[in-house]
Amino acid sequence: MRREVRQGAVLEHLVLFPDRYEEGRPYPVLIWLHGFGADTYDLADLAVAADPTGYLHVLPNAPLGGFGGPEGTVRAWYERGGNEGPESVARALAGLGAFVEEVMAELRVPAGQALLLGFSQGGALALRYGLPRPEAFAGLAVLSGSLRQVEDLRATLPAGREQAIFVAHGGNDLMVPVEWGRSVVAFLRQQGYRPIYQEHRAMGHEIGPALFASLVSWIAKTLPPQGRE
Repeated sequence: MRREVRQGAVLEHLVLFPDRYEEGRPYPVLIWLHGFGADTYDLADLAVAADPTGYLHVLPNAPLGGFGGPEGTVRAWYERGGNEGPESVARALAGLGAFVEEVMAELRVPAGQALLLGFSQGGALALRYGLPRPEAFAGLAVLSGSLRQVEDLRATLPAGREQAIFVAHGGNDLMVPVEWGRSVVAFLRQQGYRPIYQEHRAMGHEIGPALFASLVSWIAKTLPPQGRE
């Protein structure tokens, strides 16, 4: 896959173009949101392995830098550990929103032909941004993520709750306890959603092989790759 780093109006991002990419031909897009302390490259190899031919993969850099590494290298969407403030969340959502609009227009992505996938803190942001916008995202994936503060999100949920949602967590996750992942699923079910939930007993704070295989299957079923609808 061809890789191209772009500096958007708000967020720098990596675009992975599928093999034999045809300019102007509409492709579904997968948007991958990294976790706290990672960066735009963190999930790139997984994106390539997921499907190198049928999707455009887009991986934005979170707006905040300087966490556990050189300034501008490791990034975050907002404060960690459930301590995010409303201003930080609003800034992250605004930045992601501007980025999504920009990318969808530039890459000519048809309405609804996108999935929003997030790991750890990126998973929480995928829910915060994606749940209120089912017309934009056919589905959301939350991998080893949590959602500690939900009251502000509850009021933004749409009337229809049919959006496809995939949630997975490691039973041996020492960074984001599995109970927090279960609470995400409980919240979603309380709100009328029907998420698919997988708990991988021996997995830590990671995307292990079994989870990855399930994720790839869910992606293809939820949003078929270009040319294989």
